[in-house]
Amino acid sequence: MIQFVVTTLPDESSAAAIVHELVEKKLAACGTLLTAARSIYRWQDAIEDTSEVVVIFKIPAASFSDFSSALQSLHPYETPEIVAFNPAEASAAYSRWVIDSCNPS
Repeated sequence: MIQFVVTTLPDESSAAAIVHELVEKKLAACGTLLTAARSIYRWQDAIEDTSEVVVIFKIPAASFSDFSSALQSLHPYETPEIVAFNPAEASAAYSRWVIDSCNPS
């Protein structure tokens, strides 16, 4: 089983650096950067309006705890968004690729 994990980061360079590190460590098979996102949210009693990069990671579901800990340690935000989604369905070949890409062997 695989999961998609979503996070937001402040800019493309920090997003790319984090994705590279997590893919290199085989904690994620892939990270897709969606640039030009705009987030409007409440933070510390103020309304923020900020440009961000959305990253969608593809990981083996069994690796979420290790992945989440690593992302948390690399993330520049005090309270990063780390939200996992289980796809209702995924092709067997794609699921195998995600799991095999994160295999430490």
